Amino acid sequence: MATVERVKSGYYYPNKMGRIYLAALEEVMGKNGLNAILRLAGLDRFIDHAPPDNLAKEFDFSDIAALHTALEEMYGPRGGRGLCQRAGRALFANGLRNFGALAGAGDLAFKVLPLGTKVRIAVPAIAKVFSTTTDQISNAVDHGDHFIYTIERCSMCWGRKSDKPVCHTAVGIIQEAMKWMSGGREFRVEMLDCMATGAPIGRLRVFKEPVA
Repeated sequence: MATVERVKSGYYYPNKMGRIYLAALEEVMGKNGLNAILRLAGLDRFIDHAPPDNLAKEFDFSDIAALHTALEEMYGPRGGRGLCQRAGRALFANGLRNFGALAGAGDLAFKVLPLGTKVRIAVPAIAKVFSTTTDQISNAVDHGDHFIYTIERCSMCWGRKSDKPVCHTAVGIIQEAMKWMSGGREFRVEMLDCMATGAPIGRLRVFKEPVA
């Protein structure tokens, strides 16, 4: 299959983050599944050649969007959504938790904090990691019983049009981050708005109370 030429976004993640993401996809799909998705996305260059293990910003947003589009094309909207969410969880568990503001959350001093305090720290910390280490802009605003987590310049829906939100990897990342930072509790994360549907920014609701 010929490599698909697409317009680059000019916005990037660090190579290391792209490398972790491809490893996360391989974890949930297997090597053959990942290779099939890379071919469908026109990203053959990454087959057996993951991005370098460095922090240079060279992994383009358009490549993330192509991967998400390929997942939906191959597995359908529902199957693609489930795989993206699982990949988001694996992405966090396999290395994202060691980035920037999240790195200290494994320390004993953080682990002994009350659950409510951990949650108040966790959601803004996730947003800060993306805003400080990537070209994605994320923020978290406290609304009492929940946070509204916003995404601007989103890679997952870059250049895409859809009648439903498509940024399911973000849901998985936040779910796994909350689970890790809370000591194993699950939290509800809902996608409210997505730029692929015409919204000005992506918005997710992150509930502060864990699922019973």
